[in-house]
Amino acid sequence: MRQDKKKVFVSGCYDMLHSGHVAFFKQAAAYGDLYVGIGSDATIEQLKHRKTVYSERERLYMVKAIRYVTDAFINPGSGMMDFIDTVDKVKPDIFVVNSDGGSDVKREFCRKRGIEYVVLEREPDAGLQARSTTSLRQGVASHLPYRIDIAGTWIDQPYVSQYGNGWAITASIEPTVEFMERGGMSTSTRNAAKKIWPYELPNYNEEMLAKLLFCIENDPENEGHISGAQDAIGICMSGVTRHYYDGHYWPSRIESCHDEAVLSWLESHVCIVPMFPRRPGCSVIEGKDVTPEKVNALTSAADRCWEAMLARDLNDFAAAFADSFDAQVAMFPAMMQPGVQEHIDRWRDKALAWKMLGAGGGGHLALVMEHIPEEGVIPIKIRRKDSF
Repeated sequence: MRQDKKKVFVSGCYDMLHSGHVAFFKQAAAYGDLYVGIGSDATIEQLKHRKTVYSERERLYMVKAIRYVTDAFINPGSGMMDFIDTVDKVKPDIFVVNSDGGSDVKREFCRKRGIEYVVLEREPDAGLQARSTTSLRQGVASHLPYRIDIAGTWIDQPYVSQYGNGWAITASIEPTVEFMERGGMSTSTRNAAKKIWPYELPNYNEEMLAKLLFCIENDPENEGHISGAQDAIGICMSGVTRHYYDGHYWPSRIESCHDEAVLSWLESHVCIVPMFPRRPGCSVIEGKDVTPEKVNALTSAADRCWEAMLARDLNDFAAAFADSFDAQVAMFPAMMQPGVQEHIDRWRDKALAWKMLGAGGGGHLALVMEHIPEEGVIPIKIRRKDSF
């Protein structure tokens, strides 16, 4: 640093480093030698409820490599003012923020230390498009998970559980492919989630996220169909989850399995096959025939499916998986729309069991197989609890 130049300080996350960051550094460096404080991985997770795309070491490496930067540091503090110790170390003359990163707290902090406080407008460098991390996150493919229902679903509707209480079993799966809309993968619930979490789920209590998503999707002023809680739970709660319904829309009990041996076992025996989107105007509840006996068959199958899954007993799991689907179709025969049986028949001699995902009427088949073939199916990747 030349003795006649002032020290300038900026602070931020600088995750998903882009041209907007570089332009900001260039503008700030016009005031003097630029020093950069970088939010730690822990601070970003605390503030943004998500893990970083790049680790703090990678972000430090990249920021230091930018020619406008004199030096950079990982801020040792926490929260919105994590840079305090770094400022005390650097002793800058000027603290620069962009127009949406300033605050009265930062301004007062600088006033007390005799540091000039400068606010810059976001301006891309000549000929470049304006960039921000938020816009980049919203522009890339969403990392929100999908939901597959394994057994017992429909019990999450009170007009079903009024005839008998029981469990529904769902799994949250990674978006390894983009599944079709109206395909039984909870895409409508996932689209509702995108409105508040465009890129990924926050790193927060999973059941609370599921409740929030359920309420957002089911506006109390909307008198239309209420989506079952299993959709929101299946998306937001990692691993494999079972939820107990006893006449209400929200389950009275929730249990999750995060046993790696069980999750890996499921991934090696369950896969997905696309059929066709559920046709517009298709109502799978037309002609429904819900009785205590049929509900008991559904809940009994879900109980056996859960126990077989935990025991990793493939034959018992496949039998319960099939029985659950048969119970669903017995109550809602309109699930079997024209063309569905043809797709099932293609796998009848290859799979141990099958079911339509979601409400049926089309969409995707889930297959239970002794060995997952390398072609013609979509393997599943169950979302682990620490995969935010």
